[in-house]
Amino acid sequence: VSNAGVGMAGPLECQSLAAMQSLMDTNFFGLVRLVKEVLPDMKRRRGGHIVVISSIMGLQGIVFNDIYAASKFAVEGFCESLVVQALRFNVAISLVEPGPVMTEFEAKLYEEAERADYSRTDPETADIFTNVYLRNSKDVFASLGQTPEDVAEHTLRVIEAAKPPFRHQTNAAYTPMAALKHADPSGALLTAAFYQLLFRHSSVLRLGLR
Repeated sequence: VSNAGVGMAGPLECQSLAAMQSLMDTNFFGLVRLVKEVLPDMKRRRGGHIVVISSIMGLQGIVFNDIYAASKFAVEGFCESLVVQALRFNVAISLVEPGPVMTEFEAKLYEEAERADYSRTDPETADIFTNVYLRNSKDVFASLGQTPEDVAEHTLRVIEAAKPPFRHQTNAAYTPMAALKHADPSGALLTAAFYQLLFRHSSVLRLGLR
């Protein structure tokens, strides 16, 4: 089970390349190093199961989570490319894709975001991040967030499955988001929906979440 991860949220201009590279080293290359260690023995004995804790953000990017989403997209692409070869050796690969999970990980991330310096971006972007994104995110976590125990139960079901699924989403509230993406391959439908929610109807979104 690969579960190590770090987060990053905020305006792109305010994030250093060194921090981005460190995040990718943990979230993506950490997984790659683990798989390189365990896969050869699994292939030799023609049996095994690699379970990767990914994220719903590996399927759909979320505003101000550019680098974190990129790392999870990389995880998804890596596993999607590897799964067919692994299947030849009777090795299963499963991606567990939670939405928001209420842990110290997220609490620390948002505390750091509130204290960060946004002087390297323009005032409008800083305002959108602090007064729109952060406010909505807190409501999303309070309304739709899962407990770590709930995600652990989902992961256990994936581990114990007779035929492990390749992808398993733990939060049904995010199914419509994935459906919108598949409904319109051009991306226009989902982009417009997110834009409307964030910039036209954010007060309605917050009220609905509460």
